Amino acid sequence: MKRRWSYLFVLTACLAFGGCVAAPTSQPNNNLASPLPTATVSPSPAATAASSKQSLTLPVLDAFFADESFAGTLKTRLQLTDDQVTKLKELAHAETGKLNEENAGQDERVSSTARATASEKIAGLIGPEKTQTLTELVGELWNGPGGEASDKSPNSRESRGGGSNAVPKDSRIVVNIPAYRMDVFDAGRLIKSYKIGIGYPEFPLPIGLRKASVIIFNPTWTPPDEPWVAKMKDVSAGQKVAAGSKLNPLGPIKIPIGGPSLIHGGKSPAKLGTFASHGCVGLTTPQVQDFAKLLAQVGGAELTDAELADYARNKTETKQVKLERAMPVELRYETIMVEDGKLHIYRDVYDQETNTEENLRAVLEANGVRLEDLTEAERTQALDAIAQMSGKSAEAPKAKESPSANPARSSSAVERKANAGKKTTAVTKNQKEVVIEIAALQGKGYPSPVAFDTGSGKTSPMLSTAPKRAKP
Repeated sequence: MKRRWSYLFVLTACLAFGGCVAAPTSQPNNNLASPLPTATVSPSPAATAASSKQSLTLPVLDAFFADESFAGTLKTRLQLTDDQVTKLKELAHAETGKLNEENAGQDERVSSTARATASEKIAGLIGPEKTQTLTELVGELWNGPGGEASDKSPNSRESRGGGSNAVPKDSRIVVNIPAYRMDVFDAGRLIKSYKIGIGYPEFPLPIGLRKASVIIFNPTWTPPDEPWVAKMKDVSAGQKVAAGSKLNPLGPIKIPIGGPSLIHGGKSPAKLGTFASHGCVGLTTPQVQDFAKLLAQVGGAELTDAELADYARNKTETKQVKLERAMPVELRYETIMVEDGKLHIYRDVYDQETNTEENLRAVLEANGVRLEDLTEAERTQALDAIAQMSGKSAEAPKAKESPSANPARSSSAVERKANAGKKTTAVTKNQKEVVIEIAALQGKGYPSPVAFDTGSGKTSPMLSTAPKRAKP
């Protein structure tokens, strides 16, 4: 009964995330009827930190109020009065009306500010203790109820040698949120990468292990009763927008991945590499068509080019293709990555405090390298980069020296003198990534993008976003 309630709750809550969820079709959605797994086994340090911090915002709370049973849950679980529930709902709805999605990401610390605002205002209504309980409840539901992936199954992170920057040994989809990147693995081999749009700071993508079981072509959309819907032209809350309509933000294809999240099309190329959705993975129309074909292939479903063309031609007819094998979808939050021999530091887009020396050490050690093994110049660059890409002071912390540091890597007096006058790496306000060449990481790490689809209409075999590189 508890699992059934969880399923109904998250399904109904999805309806509040207008740009990411369509109304049910006439055919049953077998994907949503399945338990929704979460990544609770052997997470990386960064993923654990992110999961614990990714918590309540007022727009997310407003989304959950779309389910009428949520109010009853607050009364029973938190012992709230009718008046408190009403005021909470009004508070959350009013805050959603203030969102300016046009300028999403232009200001720093938006996520942490949204969480702090929610905590302060909610505590003023129900007190700090019940606010903490509410935060935990919404966090649990936002990231999906527990399910089959909580054991040591072949698809669990522990069974495939988890830890920082783990490379899958099975077939799965891996989304690294701060990198704006989605990868398709087939039997442990990376076969395709996509540049994506992610959830707004106030509507973050959840973190955890989900699964995709069905591809829905030409989905419909039912707009929720939200302030941002009221601003839309020719769209009314509760009135279904037909499949194929230009007013339908889901595009031609959606892939439910459990809870309040989808992988869907309809995004412009300009929205890739930015905040672009309400808790979903956003792709352009050509990208999502290409991804659907690849997902069907890896998932054992029959989907021919002729069928794809037919679905694209008959835009008003909703069709579903069920995968023979449910595909794990791993939503990661890793801001520090060793990728193909280079150290990548991504901006902490959801203010999860993951750009830390502790996580840097964990990532390096997962690749057989200690921070003390780097040259002084490399250490300085790495520590400076995590400080700047965390949105905090550009002043880098000092590396902890170890008496057992590799003498071959220890800086000589001459090197220290030469580095003393060097400026730290300059990071611009809108820069999303710093890439540092580290000699000790040669040939190590997570693979670089393969056949990278950036949404520009061109496919690159290698990374084509040309990130700024820090000179060693």
